[in-house]
Amino acid sequence: MPPSLNILLRSRTLKLRLVVPDPASPALDEPISWVHSSDLEDPTPFLDAGQFLLTDGTQFPVDSSTTAERASAGQSPGVPNGKMCEDYVRRLVDHGISGLGFATQVIHGVLPPGLEEACRKHGLPLLEVPDRTPFIAIIRSVADYLAKEDHARAEWSLQAQRAISRAALRPDGLTSILGELERQLHSWVALYDAAGNYVRMPRNRPIPSEIAGEVTAKVRKALDLGTRSASNLDIGGQSVTLQTLGRKGSLRGALVLGAIEPLDPARADIVNTVIGLASLALEQARTLDTARRHLRAGVFEQLLAGSTDVASKTARQVWGQLPREPLLVTASRQENPAPNLLEALELLADDYRGAVFYALQGELLVVLAGRPHQEKVLELLKRHGPCGISAETTMDGLTAALEEATRALRRATELGRDAVEFSELSEGGMLGLLREESAGPVARGLLQPLIEYDRSEQTELLDTVREWFANNCVWDKTARRLGVHRHTLRNRIDAAGRILGLNLDGMRDRLELFAAVQFLDR
Repeated sequence: MPPSLNILLRSRTLKLRLVVPDPASPALDEPISWVHSSDLEDPTPFLDAGQFLLTDGTQFPVDSSTTAERASAGQSPGVPNGKMCEDYVRRLVDHGISGLGFATQVIHGVLPPGLEEACRKHGLPLLEVPDRTPFIAIIRSVADYLAKEDHARAEWSLQAQRAISRAALRPDGLTSILGELERQLHSWVALYDAAGNYVRMPRNRPIPSEIAGEVTAKVRKALDLGTRSASNLDIGGQSVTLQTLGRKGSLRGALVLGAIEPLDPARADIVNTVIGLASLALEQARTLDTARRHLRAGVFEQLLAGSTDVASKTARQVWGQLPREPLLVTASRQENPAPNLLEALELLADDYRGAVFYALQGELLVVLAGRPHQEKVLELLKRHGPCGISAETTMDGLTAALEEATRALRRATELGRDAVEFSELSEGGMLGLLREESAGPVARGLLQPLIEYDRSEQTELLDTVREWFANNCVWDKTARRLGVHRHTLRNRIDAAGRILGLNLDGMRDRLELFAAVQFLDR
C-alpha cells in the first residue's frame, strides 16, 4: 500500500503541520503515488492524479497596493491574490492531486490566508512545510516507503508462489491449491465444473449466500460461450473475479474469487499461477474422457444390437452399471455438442454411478436414465436445445424407444418447445387416430414406387423428402442441411412428386405425402 499524508505527518524528521482538513478526515489516508515540486502557476500538465505537490509560493504575485498595510501588521509582503489562490487550488483538485505542501519562511513568511480558505473550500489537504525541511527529504521519504513496500510485496509474492507449489504436490492437489489461494488472498475462492455446478471443497469458505445465485448464473453464461475469458464483476456490491478454465471450445470449468479490494500485480500473478495449475489438473483427464466417449458409443451400439450381456459387463468395469429398467430414452440433436454439455453429462453419470448413461450417435445425443434421475437430465439438456423423451422401456426395447425419442424430438423442434414426450404424440390428435388404424401398410403402398426408384437408381429421394418435411418444407434450410444447392433440392422434390403421381405444390398432395412418410413402417 503506498504511503498517505497521515504517514508523512507522523514523521518526526519532516515536522510537517496539518492545516486543512481536520485530522479525522479520510482524505489524509488516501495513497500518494509520488511527490513533485513546482512553482508554476499551472503545474497540472506535469503532474499525475494521486501525487502530492510541494511549492514555496513563488508563482503567486504580490498585491502591491496593500504591501505597507500588511507590513505594518506584521504580515509577509508576499500575500497572493485571493482569486489567484482560488483558481490555483481548483485546478489541482480537478486534476486529482492528493494534497499540497506549502513551504513557509522562504518566499512567504506565513501561510497565505487566501490559500488556506481555497483549500478548505475545495477539500484539498494543505500541509505547512517549515523552512528547515528540504523538499528532497519529503521526496526521499516517499521513495523509500514505496521501495520498502515493493520489496515486501515481492517477498510476499515469492513466498505465496512457493506455498502454492507445495500445495500442488499434495495428494489432493487441486483442493490444496484453492485452499492456499484463499489463505494468501484472505478471500473466498469457488470452483465450478463444466456444467456450471458449484464444486464444494473441504475447508474452503462458502460463497456469500446473498450473491451465490447470481454468481452461478454469471458462471454458466460464461461457460456457455465456450471461450476463455476473465472478467471483473460487481455483484451485490462485492468485487468478484471470474476466470474460465480450459481451452477455447473445451472449457473445463471456472474459478471465481471474491476480493475485498482489486487485485494488484502481485496478487494477479498468484491467481494466474493457480489458474495455470488448475487448468493443468483438469486437462490431464481430457484424453481419458475422449476415450470414454468412444467406449460409450461402442457400448450403445451393442445395446441396440441386442448384445446386452456384453454391454453390461463392459459398463460394470468402467462405470459400475447401466441404468436400471424401466428406463427413459432422451434424444437431443447436437450438430456440434458444447464441450461443457458433455463434461456435465460425464459428471452426472459419475454422480449417479452409472444410473445415467449417455452416448453420441452421429449428431444425436442419447441419454438413458430412470425416472428418478430424469429431472436432472432434462434440466441439463434443455439449456442446449430441444429434446424428445420416449415412453418407459427395457433394454430389449431400446431400438423402438430410440425411434420414439427421435420422433418426439422432431415434434419438439417443430413446436419450438424445450421437451416433448412420445406419449403426447401417440395419445392425441388426428395422427394418434391414424396410428391406431395401423396406417403403416397404406403408407408403404403409397411410397413403394419411390422406394423402388431409390433402390434401382441409387438415389436418396425418400430421405430428401423426409428432411424437407423435417424442416417444414423450407427450401434454403433443407438445402443447407443436405449440403446441396436449393435448385438441386427443388429438382429432387419435383422428381419424387412425378414418381408418386403427386403435385407437391398443392397442399392436399403435400399432406398426403407427409402422412405417408410419418407412418411408414410404424
